[in-house]
Amino acid sequence: MRPPIRLFIVVLLLACSPQVVAHSAVNPSPAVSAPSQWEPDIAQFEAQDRANPPKPGSIVFVGSSSIRMWATLDRDFPGVPVLNRGFGGAEAGDVAQFAERIVVPYKPPVVVFYAGDNDLAAGKTPAQVLAAFKTFVGTMHRELPATRVVFVSIKPSIARWSIVDKMRAANQLVRDYARTDDRLAYVDVFTPMLDVSGRPRRELFLDDGLHMTPAGYAIWRELIAPVITR
Repeated sequence: MRPPIRLFIVVLLLACSPQVVAHSAVNPSPAVSAPSQWEPDIAQFEAQDRANPPKPGSIVFVGSSSIRMWATLDRDFPGVPVLNRGFGGAEAGDVAQFAERIVVPYKPPVVVFYAGDNDLAAGKTPAQVLAAFKTFVGTMHRELPATRVVFVSIKPSIARWSIVDKMRAANQLVRDYARTDDRLAYVDVFTPMLDVSGRPRRELFLDDGLHMTPAGYAIWRELIAPVITR
């Protein structure tokens, strides 16, 4: 047998030995994470900041499309510097992932956080929504210990009414968690967006039954304003 072939067989036998197989099972190679689909959005925020630096001390609104589509944010909070950092169909975990890039640099006194309904719609549990929010809060407390974090409850959208029980459960978990720290606040927009029969108010939603009309944002403004200005 020629040496190269003999060497190949020895290597193959070693690789298949119980000791090597057992070691591989205990110490698997780390998985390579795929780049986030939101990386272009985050990079765009950073490019905007370089071109036109935000006003220091602005209150940051961060989260999913309900934040991104809040076109009247500046006008709704007159006299209060605000910065919109909502992106796409973000889940709570996405917001937590990018907190150090799109929240921490601004050193906001207050952060308004809205995310969670996309998580539930994707099959995640209320406990996973809470865990993602806790991760976000952990970053805030580590990097900006004086910053207050306001969680806006998951809204009762028409399009996702089939998972309303999960919405209620996630909201309750976060509400209970927010009570454990004076730097956290919970704003209930869920209840005021229901009609007398306990269903979502149609006039608060666009035709897609998911995103909000100006009337919906008016409710949010009235409830959030006292919390971020106190």
